[in-house]
Amino acid sequence: MISKLFDRPVYLKEKRDLVREITAVEDAIDFLEDWPERERDMIHDAALKTCYMAHDGLKPLNAARDAVRAFGKKKGILVKQPAVQPWMIKTPAGGGRVSP
Repeated sequence: MISKLFDRPVYLKEKRDLVREITAVEDAIDFLEDWPERERDMIHDAALKTCYMAHDGLKPLNAARDAVRAFGKKKGILVKQPAVQPWMIKTPAGGGRVSP
């Protein structure tokens, strides 16, 4: 299956200090399908439906991305692109990653 990538990722807070990068419509569907049933509402349903329609080629990918962003904003879990963390930077000596 060919992944349907967004033009820019969406970042959503999963847990207290965990941010999930949503880069494709499949990632968005997985995230929304994992959302607790007791917390689902019309906004969740609309976002999920839009993502499935984009996956099937019935809506553009940017509509799915916008729906996921709107869902994240409404739920208070949308975050700006995270800053570079120290463990993401290689050491000047060419070694591996710096441990956290």
